[in-house]
Amino acid sequence: MSSLTSGPPTRLPGFDPESIPHDPDFADLARRGAPVPLETIQPAALRVRFREPPVWSPEMRSDARLFDPGVEPRPASVLVPLVVRDSGVHVLLTQRTAHLTDHAGQISFPGGRVEEGDTDAVATALRESEEEIGLPSRVVDVLGRLPEYRTVTGYRVTPVVALIEQPFRLQLDTFEVSEAFEVPLAFLMDPANHERRIYRYADLARTFYAMPYQAARRYFIWGATAAMLRNLYRFLAA
Repeated sequence: MSSLTSGPPTRLPGFDPESIPHDPDFADLARRGAPVPLETIQPAALRVRFREPPVWSPEMRSDARLFDPGVEPRPASVLVPLVVRDSGVHVLLTQRTAHLTDHAGQISFPGGRVEEGDTDAVATALRESEEEIGLPSRVVDVLGRLPEYRTVTGYRVTPVVALIEQPFRLQLDTFEVSEAFEVPLAFLMDPANHERRIYRYADLARTFYAMPYQAARRYFIWGATAAMLRNLYRFLAA
């Protein structure tokens, strides 16, 4: 159910997130914040941070509700998998397949809506991750949760943050997921790599975050996925 972590609605005419102008108020690197220290994003330090959380506030709690503002958001959750490698901690992300009707090709966390039988947000995130990418719950060490994030698609999403230190092999649901890839946590926790874009449509105007990542190819992480990562940055930097 990767569509939960979408950004602005793709039904906006001609909407291409990479072509949206940068927010000039976010251009100054000094105003974006300092990188999270490397020692703070080591596995032991991450466990302590979630066990003894600081006083902090999330930067973003929702997408703009551009459509159906009277609809009560449905509960959902996503897994924010922090994979421990020899080179450091990485964030595991997925890319939706191009043929899907909604949010085709967008980058997201594995996750989806709460279903009958899910005992809590953690259970939903673990079940959806196993269904979407074949990540076995036995290798997932849940650290904690970030505050709910409300998406423009009508969900209130709980991000469940977890460490993965055991070996695993993914098996993608190729109908929904075209690729799973990893991004260094240090890259994502450095605001120099954060962008804020501002778009206008009719009488609407709003901003969204993006974190473009260049590896073997370019990945454009944006919308709610980037917003949740920005909230993780605020939590770790507090």
